[in-house]
Amino acid sequence: MQLPVNITYRGVEKSAEIDDLILNYAARLERFCDHINRCDVAIEQTNHTHQKGNPYRCRLDVTVSRGHELVADEKQMDNGAHKPLTKVIHDAFKTMERELRRVVDKQRRDVKTHADSRSPK
Repeated sequence: MQLPVNITYRGVEKSAEIDDLILNYAARLERFCDHINRCDVAIEQTNHTHQKGNPYRCRLDVTVSRGHELVADEKQMDNGAHKPLTKVIHDAFKTMERELRRVVDKQRRDVKTHADSRSPK
């Protein structure tokens, strides 16, 4: 199944390299959950002040069947180790992978839930 991905840019120039990166990460999400209905990705530059650079933000909204809507919102941490935009995108998709695993485990009832703690009378 080809996952429908909607990519939105705000304050950032659209690029084919970023589109390909996002589509590759979105295809990886299907390994964790095969019933994803929608994936919206918003890439933005949060402010244009030049005191601490222009931090990037990546927000993922994923809708999974059975009424689950998951959100991953990552902001740039200024460590200078990687390209800031690709690092923020990578971190957002890693967060979404963890959320998808949690939801799928819960749907499969792999996660233990506590019974009612009140004792019967």
